[in-house]
Amino acid sequence: MKVKQQLIGLPPYKPGKPIEEVKKQFGLAEVIKLASNENPFGCSKFAKQAISEALDNLAIYPDGYAATIRTDVANVLKVKEDQLIFGNGSDEIIQILCRALLSPETNTVCAVPSFPQYKHNAVIEGAEVREVTLINGVHDLEGMLAQIDENTRIVWVCNPNNPSGTYVSAEKFKEFIARVPKDVLVVSDEAYYEYVVAEDYPETIPLLKEYENLMVLRTFSKAYGLASLRIGYGVGNPQFIEKIEPAREPFNTSLLAQVAASAALGDQQFISSCKSQNREGLEQFYSFCNEYKLDYYPSQGNFILIDLKKPGNDSFNYLLARGFIVRSGEALGFPTSLRITVGNARQNDAIIEELKNFLNS
Repeated sequence: MKVKQQLIGLPPYKPGKPIEEVKKQFGLAEVIKLASNENPFGCSKFAKQAISEALDNLAIYPDGYAATIRTDVANVLKVKEDQLIFGNGSDEIIQILCRALLSPETNTVCAVPSFPQYKHNAVIEGAEVREVTLINGVHDLEGMLAQIDENTRIVWVCNPNNPSGTYVSAEKFKEFIARVPKDVLVVSDEAYYEYVVAEDYPETIPLLKEYENLMVLRTFSKAYGLASLRIGYGVGNPQFIEKIEPAREPFNTSLLAQVAASAALGDQQFISSCKSQNREGLEQFYSFCNEYKLDYYPSQGNFILIDLKKPGNDSFNYLLARGFIVRSGEALGFPTSLRITVGNARQNDAIIEELKNFLNS
């Protein structure tokens, strides 16, 4: 069989190692996974209740229009329902955008290191990928502007950026989008929006009224704790949303995902609690880094990138053998770093103790 040439040698996305696999490999009773930026506090109890109540309807296709969650999100964001598109996680919205806008005659601009699916999906469509290296962990917006030409279709701003946890400020973002040609889509990928505490972080939803070429991505996988159900969304210009809808698969978000997301959206007390505990967890890591004089980026997400000044895979394997799954920076563009999801207080204390043992050995 002959597949697209651009698929040859293109590595698939590699998630964090499964907990049960690590337990079996090393004979461990407990394994703590801090690799995929999942919410260590789970999800809202109301989401669980909504799932339970929906179980009698599993034989029925979900609402392809996602009407209930569409209305709920529109009300919270104060946008119109036709400004929304829902996906199997915000990952699928990225795929839809690439499918709808990119081709071998076009190019896309993104930061590096950043979320790899921008490049991955663009490569599949045969488009040229123009990567601009971060400056001190932050998007080089001037460098990205310089890469835009008449064939550019999408510019990606991962904000906060994964894996660095840094962010583009409101002032910088507004200056940037004002200079991007109006026929080039600017995507603000805000998967970690609910964790942000920076006062000068951009509120992009109001900018949609001014910029028809802006699209905002958000997800229920992170702070809302619904990663296994896979549901996220994009917010943009309604005419543009209408044009890209044919690239969306039918019934792409499940019934359970829709009802759980609606229930979770209504429990902002849970989100506030997770946000607060996440900041406390980050402070645990900051104290450790400062004690050992390690470089790190202050994070606006629920993870931290720490430079241990040792090969990332060595640090990763040391922790893995002791029951901690993290992400090696060697796969993320930071070869001497680890990206660690912020866990609960006990998990954070435990991994910090092992990191101290590693550094002292």
